[in-house]
Amino acid sequence: MLLLDLDGVLVDTRPVMESAWHQVQKDHGLNVPFEMYERHLGRPFADIMDQLGLANAEVIHQTYSQASTAASHLARQFDGVAEVLHAFASADWRLGIVTSKPLNRAAPLLAQLGVPFATVRTPNGVGRGKPAPDPILLALIDLGADPADALYIGDMAVDQEAARRAGVPYVHAAWGYGAAGRPAPVVAESPKDLLRLMDTGPLLEGSLV
Repeated sequence: MLLLDLDGVLVDTRPVMESAWHQVQKDHGLNVPFEMYERHLGRPFADIMDQLGLANAEVIHQTYSQASTAASHLARQFDGVAEVLHAFASADWRLGIVTSKPLNRAAPLLAQLGVPFATVRTPNGVGRGKPAPDPILLALIDLGADPADALYIGDMAVDQEAARRAGVPYVHAAWGYGAAGRPAPVVAESPKDLLRLMDTGPLLEGSLV
């Protein structure tokens, strides 16, 4: 079973997020640069606001969500992602999404990939967000799978921490937005590198590259 993050792994939404954050800066008079916001990607929005020391998280989130929807046309699939997902699906791998993006903004992006996902876990559900293991564990429950039978693909240190706490092997997407954490994980340099997982299975050692 292959569980994947969305932003920075399947779809390049950085231009969308940067545009939305600029709108937040304008509407709420904030001097917090996008780069500071970007450091905390992967966490639920309210947690990012806590990390940045910003109050009124709910109001800010409303602005950010509306601006993200307006700028959604800026999102682009990473090269080769759809083909890779279809290859896994054809090889009878079950695919699932574990993301911190709200469902109303994640669903249109996932629909564009044209791949059946057996489970989609977002902050709209129960449990804590990443780096807590809850969303990964809930995805496993959805699919009736053990942690050892799954892989999680992410691009931020919080993804790696969530996978570790869930007991799920982690693969770091080097084309994404963040650096890998410690200990050094298995790294895939491009979406097509993930196809090597078909041969190695869920138990991985060393690097894919």
